[in-house]
Amino acid sequence: MKGRSLAGWLDYIERQHSQPIALGLDRVAAVFAKLEATISCPLITVGGTNGKGSTCAMLEAILSSGGYRTGLYTSPHLVRYNERVRIGRTEVDDGTLCEAFAAVEEARGATPLTYFEFGTLAAFCVFSRANLDAVVLEVGLGGRLDAVNVLDSDCAVLTSVSIDHVEFLGATREAIGREKAGIFRPGKPAVVADPHPPVSVLESGADLLLLGRDFGFLPQGTQWAYWGPAGKRSGLAFPALRGAVQLRNASAALAALDALRNRLPIAMQDVRRGLGEVAVPGRFQVLPGRPQVVLDVAHNPEAASVLAANLGDSGFSPETIAVFGMLRDKDIAGVVRAVAPRITRWHLATLPGPRGADARLLSGILHQLKIELPVVEHQSVAEALAAARNEAAENDKIVVFGSFLTVAGAYG
Repeated sequence: MKGRSLAGWLDYIERQHSQPIALGLDRVAAVFAKLEATISCPLITVGGTNGKGSTCAMLEAILSSGGYRTGLYTSPHLVRYNERVRIGRTEVDDGTLCEAFAAVEEARGATPLTYFEFGTLAAFCVFSRANLDAVVLEVGLGGRLDAVNVLDSDCAVLTSVSIDHVEFLGATREAIGREKAGIFRPGKPAVVADPHPPVSVLESGADLLLLGRDFGFLPQGTQWAYWGPAGKRSGLAFPALRGAVQLRNASAALAALDALRNRLPIAMQDVRRGLGEVAVPGRFQVLPGRPQVVLDVAHNPEAASVLAANLGDSGFSPETIAVFGMLRDKDIAGVVRAVAPRITRWHLATLPGPRGADARLLSGILHQLKIELPVVEHQSVAEALAAARNEAAENDKIVVFGSFLTVAGAYG
């Protein structure tokens, strides 16, 4: 194991379990106990169908602006695995990750771990050695049985509940909400930013802070105001992340910080600076240059509806050209329906891996939905994006979306 590169470790851990996803905490908890990786600083866990990555980034940015040494764990990554583990807004280096993977390998013995479980435990190991003031964790899938949930958070955030991952979480919002509320702890604050939370969330038994009842936001022209348990913060600039939904995510982040204000007090100037500096690749990310290229990881109907609204608010373009790729186990038709009214032509990309949908499958779904616009099939995202750039005029818009893999392919 000594001397193994990060690429070598990632290849190794991908082969240590027979299934890519195996929900359950028993194996993770057993290995974590042997790691002796103690995290004693305030811990915020963020779950939800959509918006959790943006909310995590806002928490990290605000806390860092306040002078707190903050650890952030997110998934998946777009280009480099190091994106998943950050300290002080900086990606952890290869050597630190390799040391953590080696520690997990020694602790696990013969216990099988999935890629995500192995990486989550490695992140905990990194954070336990880093003398942190705060830690922010993004749930991978669901919540109750997700590896992140082996730690008890001081505050949990639930950004939204919608239909996704039905094979693991259930086919209704009630079932999915029950799984996601599994990150809540009795007597601990739990921020719920979904405007219409399922009953299963409301009956979770945690100390709930509900959007519209306990916290919220008010647009004020070119600024906005937040109100919550610690009072009102007015005259805030809009978050650097684009889209109206980001006010909801920002409010959830501020509600969590309100709940922890005795341990992590935050000044108004730190909120302003953090929200102004926050950045998350692949969330309505606009690349410089012409034609305009927008990257968005939207991969379920709710996220696709937000993408469509953002496209509508982003100004007129003669043509809006889609570079589209998805995983075959997602609601492809639902995503297409949500975005189709904003698209004038489609370039469909086959995604790699066993879950990647073939461009011909995507084309067939568009045909079933009676989309008669120009549709071109490609073998890769890079090929599809090159074709879209070639046909786009200077004032046109290209939107690359459908999956983290689709956006990653656009980075080259």
